[in-house]
Parts: sequence; structure tokens; C-alpha cells
Amino acid sequence: MTMTIKDNLERVRERIAQAAARAGRDPAAITIVAVTKTHGPEVVTAAIEAGIQDVGENKVQEFLAKAPAVKLPCRWHLVGHLQTNKVAKVIGRFALVQSVDSLRLAEHLSRSGATAGVTTDILLEVNTSGEGSKFGLPLEGALTMCSLVAGLPNLRIRGLMTVGPLVSDLGSVAAAFTQLRSLKERIEAARIENVSMEHLSMGMTDDFEIAIAEGSTMVRLGRVLFGERETG
Repeated sequence: MTMTIKDNLERVRERIAQAAARAGRDPAAITIVAVTKTHGPEVVTAAIEAGIQDVGENKVQEFLAKAPAVKLPCRWHLVGHLQTNKVAKVIGRFALVQSVDSLRLAEHLSRSGATAGVTTDILLEVNTSGEGSKFGLPLEGALTMCSLVAGLPNLRIRGLMTVGPLVSDLGSVAAAFTQLRSLKERIEAARIENVSMEHLSMGMTDDFEIAIAEGSTMVRLGRVLFGERETG
């Protein structure tokens, strides 16, 4: 029997509910961001029809080509790396930019927001695994960076994001997520003006249940909902 997006979503929601129950958490506090990288607008539309409200995109150019063909309302999230030369193209287009990983990028978003008259909600992306191949602020400087970014106009820090390490050692995966939660707690204790730690975006198809156990409020799911990415 072929599984539909609706079927997959129902199974994912059940897994989220079970993971939340094990952690003593309310599953309603966990948002699914359906990541539709390489999938066309018809897949996004089917996901929204199935009950998805939040859609994640990795690449700006793909988003710009895809979004106009999606006629149903949703909240778009940018979850992939954002180059500074693409900022002006996306300002005001995303409900949440999850991948702010440098002061320079934050400054570009702030300036473009001031020009366009919009305030951008952002997450600070943190490299909790220390892997050189990953984007993200280093853990040791993230609190200071949060204070600097918070002082920029036309931005609102709404939380933190990380990508777990691609390793088979589940303890290492959990440790990376624990570090993000600990950073969130340190930022909250610092009481920085214009900073909310509402969102902890961590966990993808292979590790979202671990992320929920460690406090994730937002899981970014692609393959478990849509199957393997389309190519060609």
C-alpha cells in the first residue's frame, strides 16, 4: 500500500506524541516544519492540505521559484544557509529565518528590514557539534553574539536552532541538543532585551525523538514525510 503525505504525517504525529509523553511534555508544544527541499509546489500544497502549517525551505532560489505557485496559506521558514547577497530578495517573505549564523548576516537583515519597513523574526543557528562542515555560531561565543544581534533594529530573536551530528552514537546526538537547551537557559537568565527563547529548533528525520526528549519545540522534517528527495 502506498503511503500518502497525510498517512506519513499521522504516523509522525503519533511518534511525536509518544516521545513527548516519555519526556513528560505536551505534544501540542512541538511544531512540525515540513522541509520540502527539491519537492515541487504540488507537494507543498498536498502537505498543507494534509494539515501542515509550517513549511521549511533550504535554498532561497528554490523558494522564490516555488512559493508563488503555492496558493494555500502557510508559514514559510528559511532553514538553510542564507548568503548576505540574497537577503534583499527574501526580506518580509519568511515567518521565521532559522539560520542566522553571523553578526554580518544579522546586520544585513536589519538594514534590509529597515528599508522595507518590516521586522524579521529570527533564530540564531548554533554549531553545537563543533563539526567544521556545519554552519552556525560557536557555542562559546553565542551568548555574546545574542546580545549584539539583539541590539539591531528590525530584528526579533525568537530562539535557537541547531543541526545534530550525523553519527550513530545517540549519546553524541543527545549531547548536542542538551547543549542548545543549556544555552537557551543561560540566555534566558541573562534577560537580554528584545530576546525571546520561545523556539528551540532541533531534530530532523533521524533524530527528532531524541531532540524532543531534550526540549525541542520545533522539528524540521523532510524524508519521513515526503520520502527521498526528488532529483533531476
